Amino acid sequence: MSLKEKTISEVENRIEKIERAIAKNGVGSSYLSKAERVQRDVNIGLALGGLALIAGATAWALLSGKED
Repeated sequence: MSLKEKTISEVENRIEKIERAIAKNGVGSSYLSKAERVQRDVNIGLALGGLALIAGATAWALLSGKED
């Protein structure tokens, strides 16, 4: 590995380390973590709502066929 490639690699690694530190402790990090929690909760709610809808539709279809 040449000196130029080694230097580029070290600079890229250092930049990535700085970006991770900023994302963890920087401006907006608390807002970002809160937004991630909200997004996770919305996704869980949508999944549970979809399962409830499927279960309800299945139950309705099974019970409506027995009315004859």
